[in-house]
Amino acid sequence: MIKTGLYFGSFNPIHVGHMAIANYMVEYTDIDQLWFVVSPQNPLKKKKTLLDDYHRLELVNRAIGDDLRFRASKVEFGLPKPSYTIDTLAYLSEKYPTHQFFILMGSDNLESIHKWKNADVLLANYDIIVYPRPGFNPESAEKYPRVQIANAPLMEISSTFIRDAIKEGKDIRHFLPYRSWDYLQQMNFYKK
Repeated sequence: MIKTGLYFGSFNPIHVGHMAIANYMVEYTDIDQLWFVVSPQNPLKKKKTLLDDYHRLELVNRAIGDDLRFRASKVEFGLPKPSYTIDTLAYLSEKYPTHQFFILMGSDNLESIHKWKNADVLLANYDIIVYPRPGFNPESAEKYPRVQIANAPLMEISSTFIRDAIKEGKDIRHFLPYRSWDYLQQMNFYKK
């Protein structure tokens, strides 16, 4: 079985924090590869500042470049909206029977997982690797037997910060992979 981590997100835009976490996951956990699953619409988030799906996918592809450990996935683009993790996992598990899928998530998502569609099925059938965010109490994960906490360095960078900084005219090119930054500049994204 190919151990494949699924890193779900809007990646609006992808930044060096996402890439550092992805790098950590493939180097320090049991997963062999990591797929960035670009989500069209998180049912728990508002859509108003979301770039078009294919632009966000392009940003991820540019960030990945030729790193064969990573893959950009548009699987949720063709699934019913809004996207639910359990539905995506069911689809991928059927399509890729030689893969064992792991869910990668930030600790903020673990704290709200009880609100997710079929959370009990998800927690019973899939391994979850949690990236701890500042203020996270690891003891809160002990009630979930298939959840492991990654001992990754903490990143305090967010896509919201990136969007706001661009809107304010700040030069933040070093917060994004260069090819992604270049694409944002070419397309004039987030400036208004």
